[in-house]
Amino acid sequence: MTEPVTVTRDGDVAVLTLDNPPVNAMSFHLRAALATALESVRNDDTVAAVVIACAGRTFVSGADITEFNTPKAIASPNLRELIVTLETFAKPTVAAIHGTAFGGGLELAMGCHFRVADARAQFGLPEVKLGLLPGAGGTVRLPRLIGPEKALPAIVSGNPIGAKAALADGLVDAVYEDGLVERAVAFARESAAAGKRLVPVRDREDKLAAARADLSAFDARIAEVLKKSKGLDAPKRCADAVRNALTMPFDEALVTERKYFVELVEGDQSKAQRHLFFAEREANKVPGVGKDDRPRRIAKVGVIGAGTMGGGISMSFVNGGIPVTILEMTKEALDRGMATIEKNYAISVARGSLTEEAKAKRMALFTGTTDYADLADCDLIVEAVFEEMGVKKQVFETLDRIAKTGAILASNTSYLDVNAIANFTSRPSDVLGMHFFSPANVMKLLEIVRGEKTAPDVLATAIAVGRQIAKVPVVVGVCHGFVGNRMLSARSAELEDLLLEGALPEQVDRVFTDFGWPMGPFAMGDLAGLDIGWRNRKSLGRTAAIADALCEAGRYGQKTGKGFYIYEAGARTPKPDAEVTALIEAKSAERGIGRRSVSAEEITERTMYPMVNEGAKILEEGIATRASDIDIVWINGYGFPVGKGGPMFWAELVGLQKIVDRLDYWFGRTGKDIYKPSPLLRTLAASGGSFADARKAAA
Repeated sequence: MTEPVTVTRDGDVAVLTLDNPPVNAMSFHLRAALATALESVRNDDTVAAVVIACAGRTFVSGADITEFNTPKAIASPNLRELIVTLETFAKPTVAAIHGTAFGGGLELAMGCHFRVADARAQFGLPEVKLGLLPGAGGTVRLPRLIGPEKALPAIVSGNPIGAKAALADGLVDAVYEDGLVERAVAFARESAAAGKRLVPVRDREDKLAAARADLSAFDARIAEVLKKSKGLDAPKRCADAVRNALTMPFDEALVTERKYFVELVEGDQSKAQRHLFFAEREANKVPGVGKDDRPRRIAKVGVIGAGTMGGGISMSFVNGGIPVTILEMTKEALDRGMATIEKNYAISVARGSLTEEAKAKRMALFTGTTDYADLADCDLIVEAVFEEMGVKKQVFETLDRIAKTGAILASNTSYLDVNAIANFTSRPSDVLGMHFFSPANVMKLLEIVRGEKTAPDVLATAIAVGRQIAKVPVVVGVCHGFVGNRMLSARSAELEDLLLEGALPEQVDRVFTDFGWPMGPFAMGDLAGLDIGWRNRKSLGRTAAIADALCEAGRYGQKTGKGFYIYEAGARTPKPDAEVTALIEAKSAERGIGRRSVSAEEITERTMYPMVNEGAKILEEGIATRASDIDIVWINGYGFPVGKGGPMFWAELVGLQKIVDRLDYWFGRTGKDIYKPSPLLRTLAASGGSFADARKAAA
């Protein structure tokens, strides 16, 4: 074990080096050691200045999240007390920052008189991503350093600030290319020699003046910044706290910030977001994949299909710096696909999120072809063709002939049997599913489907490359629809019947958006195109009375200006349509169904509860390793509200016994299997257990 804090001397400058692997989290034992070290140098007359630095790959990365809701989180010395100690030093204190100074790390640094940084360092207050706000003065000190206009979006978004911007904005006082600690020592010595009055950040007011003079303009800025945070408590509280920095005395704003922090940390939203934080990391732990299963080298990727999915998948790899060869069957289809890719990048340039130079570099990583032979040198080949097993068979038999030994062959199938696809080749151990979500260059989820014979190092490779291209990978097993689409089918099963029995599309969608979904299922259907589901139903010999009738009338959704809703003059805003209401009422009458009032609670029970029940079945069958994996799928692939933590976490907040009781009720009313509680769900409800208990029992 290393010492958490060591004190060394460079002449009259004391260097305090924090060392708490792996990321120098501000845990209790580190805080205690730092407090002792600070006290020792404070009282040492031979010390003219102090530098705080960190060992390892980063500065303090933030609080120790594992201590949340434990006595250690608030035990003295806490971070707030350490910052007060730093602010009252009579000798210069300098934070020497490399790697990341996030959360409590940045708050600690802002307690120093000065901050210097490595040119590659990053800074941020990302607590909002855990449903929190900075709890040790971040919301009242950052505005004093960079101004409230810049501090507001930084704190509400939680996004990092680079060293160059930090220097320009006044967050740091100097940036160095190399020799950080040595240069920090020189900076500290010069500051001590200058003999200037030391002004702690808390006493700096000049950058607050403009916003204080026009609070109405600042309030308008708050409203703009919060537009993307509908339904979440933490962003609103972050904005409130930054505003308090303008309107309250420093100490009062500090006390109020802490009050907000305590409210948030005890609330369900923060619990949900902290659950997701750990769940995303747990998802990388795959049974049967060990440390010795090293990922294969992926230097070049092939993608079959340049349509909407193939093009988006190709962009994802290129965005991660991996060259891609795209295969299409005709030159016309290939040119069309490449033109769409270039158009998508041009939109990013127009929005300012990409430079022309970056666009040109990305486009240079694409190679188009109509010849399978050009995929022979690819390390990974992803098929994104029509969702029909006969088509997949042709593709994978061809790939088996032309792909080099050791190449990974992946299907982007949404529903089909990956084991059957693997058996179309002579190398099933190299085959797996890599299910991207549309639009593939935007959506974060990557469902990695493990076949019966998929090799462990193939899974390790898919996880590694998924992370490289900024996806959130989750490994699942083989079944129809895997995790996400299988549960989506359960969620959607009763939508038509809800309409036939008395609900209207706008009512159902409002229940979903009130819950926190970005849009309801009927608006989503219009956006995706109702004709897609219509084609699929016809191929499977299935029907949907209302949706089929809409398609037969040429109402395919937004693309035709009419679907479940009407879209006036090409607008994307759905508006209820009297024609649809009349159609629904007519279909109810045809079936002899007496229409009645349908409550919001009933809509929730008949859509969300079957989804949870299907998730429990997925756990029983081992299709998902953990309930938290299911939550990650739904958060990142389907828009489940972040503040509710995913369907399985939310179910435990609702109460498993309540869900079982209502499933039993609806099963009695309808006799439909989607309402028949899974044995696992019923057992956990009866025992007062959780899905985590089920995981432990299985292990």
